[in-house]
Amino acid sequence: MVRYPKVILKKGKEASLKRFHPWLFSGAIERTIGSCVPGNIVEIYSISHEYLATGHFQEGSIAVKLFTFQQQEINYLFWKEKIEKAYRLRTVLGLIPSTSTTAYRLVFTEGDDLPGLIIDWYNGVAVIQTHSLGMHQIKPDLVNILKEIYGESLKAVYDKSSETTLLTDASPNVNGEGISGNRIRDGYLLGSPQKGIITETGHTFAVDWERGQKTGFFLDQRGNRMFAQFYAKDKNVLNAFCYSGAFSVYALRGGAASVHSVDSSKQAIEWTKENLALNGIDETRHQSTVADVKRYLVQSAAMYDMIILDPPAFAKHHNITHNALQAYIHINSEAMKKLTPGGILMTYSCSQAISREMFRSAVQAAALEAGRKARVLHHLSQGPDHPVSIFHPEGEYLKGLILQID
Repeated sequence: MVRYPKVILKKGKEASLKRFHPWLFSGAIERTIGSCVPGNIVEIYSISHEYLATGHFQEGSIAVKLFTFQQQEINYLFWKEKIEKAYRLRTVLGLIPSTSTTAYRLVFTEGDDLPGLIIDWYNGVAVIQTHSLGMHQIKPDLVNILKEIYGESLKAVYDKSSETTLLTDASPNVNGEGISGNRIRDGYLLGSPQKGIITETGHTFAVDWERGQKTGFFLDQRGNRMFAQFYAKDKNVLNAFCYSGAFSVYALRGGAASVHSVDSSKQAIEWTKENLALNGIDETRHQSTVADVKRYLVQSAAMYDMIILDPPAFAKHHNITHNALQAYIHINSEAMKKLTPGGILMTYSCSQAISREMFRSAVQAAALEAGRKARVLHHLSQGPDHPVSIFHPEGEYLKGLILQID
């Protein structure tokens, strides 16, 4: 068996690993043996030299992201078996094969025992996003594994990791060349630029993975968009932070009297218009506005029967949770003030640092601030192709509530 560098833990610091939590924090480390540099595979041992887990070493408070708790050689077959297991789960979920939905998350980091790796499937194009140097370094293997799994269905593989992976002097790039302190470049690892057209529960969307946010489309909201379609009938709807207008399409397909899409990005509004056209939706029931959502909610005199509030993450780190909670309170309060009595508010937080209970408390505070009563109709989360390990509750990053506002 290959001998990997070792990380030895301080006395009593092995408890979380024995509960299969996939993160090892730097404060738990007593010493290292061998080349424990960012990107390298390392084995974790207790102070009494009991093997505990294997993972990728990295800089920062999370020192190792663990991908197995069984001592074994980490090679091409290991990674292939992991990704094939993820593929089988999406088959169980009815996403493979499917004619009504041709886009889904194939690999969701810790939820698929592959921390630091995201792979999204867009109707023949796989978009890879790495969040660790270790996963960045196995990209050639990942491309070959995807070719084996999908065969001729795979048209291209696009790497969208420039904003999530930083290369250092100690880390080789995928060609084995050292790169000093630079982020990797986005680009095609297989195939050539493609026009991304997907279907989702029978709706059609254009996806721009090169210029769009994240990997191009918010696949985690698939099931929640169906709630929007159900509740929108005969209502005047505001889709705030609309991005490419997916919620707007669902609401209009559900029979909304009107939908108003608002986003600060002019490009987002252009994508929204394109997606409405792709679905043959009459523009007379739709209005779009390029505006700061928070300013719009405060200044607009318009009232709505339903508001969809899906902002970007207000807190990406735990040390700014207080400011984030204040932002959630403010924006939800302003939204509630714009709802007619009995109106529906669909509100979300995608901040991993904000717990479900913290978010619920913020929405409660918003109702008090707005002087409105609220009833919770649904608790929402990300879709099942974004599974959450029972040993890693931090993986449940998307929190949502559907409320009736009196």
